[in-house]
Amino acid sequence: MLIKLRSFSGAAEALHLTQPTVSGHIKNLEEDLGVTLLDRLGKRVVPTEEGEVLYRYGLKLLALRDHAQQEIEAISGKMSGLLKIGGSTIPGAYILPAIIGAFKKEHPSLSVQLIIDDTAKVTQAVKDGDLCIGVVGARVPDRHLESHAFLTDELVVAVPAGHHWAHKKVVPVEALKTEPFIQREEGSGTRRIMEDHLENAGFSLGDLNTVAVVGSSDAVRQAVKAGLGVSILSIRALREDIHAGRISAVRLRGLKLERSFSIILLKGKSLSPLCQVFLDFLMTEKQKLS
Repeated sequence: MLIKLRSFSGAAEALHLTQPTVSGHIKNLEEDLGVTLLDRLGKRVVPTEEGEVLYRYGLKLLALRDHAQQEIEAISGKMSGLLKIGGSTIPGAYILPAIIGAFKKEHPSLSVQLIIDDTAKVTQAVKDGDLCIGVVGARVPDRHLESHAFLTDELVVAVPAGHHWAHKKVVPVEALKTEPFIQREEGSGTRRIMEDHLENAGFSLGDLNTVAVVGSSDAVRQAVKAGLGVSILSIRALREDIHAGRISAVRLRGLKLERSFSIILLKGKSLSPLCQVFLDFLMTEKQKLS
């Protein structure tokens, strides 16, 4: 906790301890090992090289403890514990909740924590070992990760009710240049896929008349409904508004904006029994939902 928060006071608060208690534990560790584990930089602390080594091994020990407990429980026919998974904006908000609900019906004693963030942050959390599984909206080319294709998705141009494209089925790609455009933030899987497809069509993000950069698909959806501009979003995020007539979905002529969501895991890391059970469940659900 201290390494993550880089603060004695922050770690003490998170652990429900006093700051002198946390400082005392670190001092005892440093005396036992004969090294400095943390550099104190005013109110901030930064791990030394020795501190980083001890932190990595500490995470492994905690993971081994959890694995042992889960394997023992699996042998005895019961499983409990906390499963931490991550989802980027679209799978996190529109796909994983229902899957987690079905999973909980089969394993009521398990607790599941779903962290929703953009693709870049979920990916980093999986690499750091904070999440055992991530489901993200773009393929992640990283040698530290293994990636498995999950469900497919389509991106469409979202326009507000009353827009002059609202009753069109398709528009040319070049027409995007004439419209105020709302972008997702860098790190978003939706933005990455959109950018890749547009570049393959000879069209760059610089050609767009960007009026806002927004940090979530829901915020983009609200901005489109408010008439701020048009955007490119997952059709999964728009279904409710499309059915209610608040937003129209328009395709780009000759350009099919499709993607596969990806399940990402840390390469080489043995999965805990909980994580393996959930991964198997995800792959079963993939067959049902495909």
